[in-house]
Amino acid sequence: MSGLRSSVVAAAAGVNLQTLRYYERRGLLAEPDRSLGGHRMYPAETVTVLRVIKAAQRLGFTLEEIADLLETGRHRHGRGADAGLQSRAQAKLAEVEAKISDLQIIAGTLRAAVDAGCDDLVTCAAQPCCPIPFATIAVGAPDADPR
Repeated sequence: MSGLRSSVVAAAAGVNLQTLRYYERRGLLAEPDRSLGGHRMYPAETVTVLRVIKAAQRLGFTLEEIADLLETGRHRHGRGADAGLQSRAQAKLAEVEAKISDLQIIAGTLRAAVDAGCDDLVTCAAQPCCPIPFATIAVGAPDADPR
């Protein structure tokens, strides 16, 4: 029987054994064959699949999204597999760009708080010149139940 043992696959892909087993349970990896001694024996391409999974995670895809992408690719047998990735990558890009926009607003507000010398959260919030929009955030917010 040919194949790579779990420890070899994990080391080559830069993951630990628990991650390898977890991806198996989640269906991201096919259940491997077993040697006569009961050891998991993975095909060599498992290393590539693991690297693809980790790269997709770094790009912001969730494991559920990655599983769907992998499944879509398997069913298309290599034909048009980019169409699934293409549309999902565009959606993820829009999501990331929205987060970047939100983070730029947050960074600007924090910069203004630093420049204004805000030192006490409650005191600053009570001042009309406070750069952090506490009053705007609080308007229309329901009072918390004091219980």
